[in-house]
Amino acid sequence: MAQTITLTAVDGSTVQFVDEVIGSGAMKDVYFSLDKSYVIGFFRTSQDANAKDRLQNITGIYRDRIFNQPGGDYWEKLFCWPTKLVEWNGKLGVVVPTYQKHFFFEGGRFQGKEKIGKWFASAKLRNKFVEPEFKGSWLTHFHMLIQITRAVKRLHAAGLAHSDLSYNNVLVDPKSGTACVIDCDGLVVPGKYPPDVVGTPDFIAPEVLGTRALQIGDPNKKLPNIQTDRHALAVMIYMYLLYRHPLRGGKVNDLDPAKDEELSMGSKALFIEHPADKSNRPNVANMTPSELPQGDVSKLPYSICGPYLKQLFDKAFIEGLHNPPMRPTADEWLTALVKTTDLIQPCQNPKCEAKWFVFDNSTRPRCPFCGTEYHGQLPVLNFYYSPKTGTFKPENYRLMVYSKQSLYMWHVNRFIFPNEKLTSEEKKPVGDFHFHNGKWILINRRLPGLWDKDSDTKIEIGQAIELTEGKKILLGKNDGDRLIIVQLVSN
Repeated sequence: MAQTITLTAVDGSTVQFVDEVIGSGAMKDVYFSLDKSYVIGFFRTSQDANAKDRLQNITGIYRDRIFNQPGGDYWEKLFCWPTKLVEWNGKLGVVVPTYQKHFFFEGGRFQGKEKIGKWFASAKLRNKFVEPEFKGSWLTHFHMLIQITRAVKRLHAAGLAHSDLSYNNVLVDPKSGTACVIDCDGLVVPGKYPPDVVGTPDFIAPEVLGTRALQIGDPNKKLPNIQTDRHALAVMIYMYLLYRHPLRGGKVNDLDPAKDEELSMGSKALFIEHPADKSNRPNVANMTPSELPQGDVSKLPYSICGPYLKQLFDKAFIEGLHNPPMRPTADEWLTALVKTTDLIQPCQNPKCEAKWFVFDNSTRPRCPFCGTEYHGQLPVLNFYYSPKTGTFKPENYRLMVYSKQSLYMWHVNRFIFPNEKLTSEEKKPVGDFHFHNGKWILINRRLPGLWDKDSDTKIEIGQAIELTEGKKILLGKNDGDRLIIVQLVSN
């Protein structure tokens, strides 16, 4: 019969759990607390003094630096971070908060199981096993990735590397567009605490895989660090948007499967959509129906993710694949993801599984997933900034408009970015767009300085301004406030 165990954690607090294993991973056995608000994972093998010191720092000083600072409550949702360290029967254990309810399947064949990211990152798994009600939309996948990227950015800003960033170590909920990074007890402090693992297949950086056979201590051996996290993050972003792996193509580098795997993901790794070397293009003829159409790069190329992300995919999988310093940072990915969500349009086909697509800057926009053309008038808001009073320059940033879409302060002012630093006021919409009586309008909800530059007229709060071709709208007169020039695409 299960018993209640009471322990004193390393920090002096009391921890209670039921001595009945509820799950086992590669390294730990997991137990529930009495109220199921947290779990304790006990390592099955003995942990040395270095490992204990590393875990004490993860649950102590590094946790304090992230969570016990202004805005720390924001990160509680994006990480499942160990809170305490305990010992029981000679085994070391970490206390971790229980996963939020929406990270478990509410029904279907996986009812009660965790929504591990791999179910939503592979066309084969997604198409074959995941019920439609759990898939979310393409837009919610962007929202998930923004949260994952923010979490990784925060880790790296603290000088930490996850070391095993993969779709197995994130929980996602495509329905709500939320995500959470887990397994943070293996964090690496570069130069101080070496990694416990080299990573998860599919996400291990080529330089780590290529030097895996070298002995620990060999100066040529590459171990997980912030730069290898950047590779894993790029792979994850590519997979969550395109449902295929960026390096697993049709090229065979060795007849021995194990050697081929090591070469194809290591020293011989090649982007499947490399524009100059097409030798690793996936062989569609060898694919199962559940891998299509996502596996066909000719039908759904990575360019459908828009210009900002395409540029970073090139940087990650062409320039930086074998040159780690060239890999995009988490901050670069975050900026590109946010700007891309501003290019997204709802598909007009109610049966389209993706439901959204990125505007391709054409005069005849078409959803790449279902082939449905956009019909009607489509406002494109081109942003301009003022380097000095009275002058405006294009910003390489635009907002695609759809009905009932909101305008936010990060659209208004170039010095405001949608992150954990936003105030409660900055999170509120300042305007919204509507298609009303055959016209596109912007209703001013909270902007004191909204101005029609063409007529030199102030648009008061509660008033609307029509979006017409070439219309110039000043969003404010504070430092950093933008000018909008409207472009209308008609189809």
